[in-house]
Amino acid sequence: MNISIDEVKCVGAGQCVLAAPEVFDQRDDDGIAVLLDESPGDELLPQVEDAAGRCPALAITVGK
Repeated sequence: MNISIDEVKCVGAGQCVLAAPEVFDQRDDDGIAVLLDESPGDELLPQVEDAAGRCPALAITVGK
């Protein structure tokens, strides 16, 4: 699985961090999402897909 975040689209809502804290975090200065792991194991796929679905800006892309 490959994940990317469009930092331009990200609004810093933090829903991704709530859904998959093993994979996502937020920068302290502006709240923009960052990836802790660009290629997490398949066992985290449900959480990552949930995070992408929760993103109000649709800034997260998940590829398999």
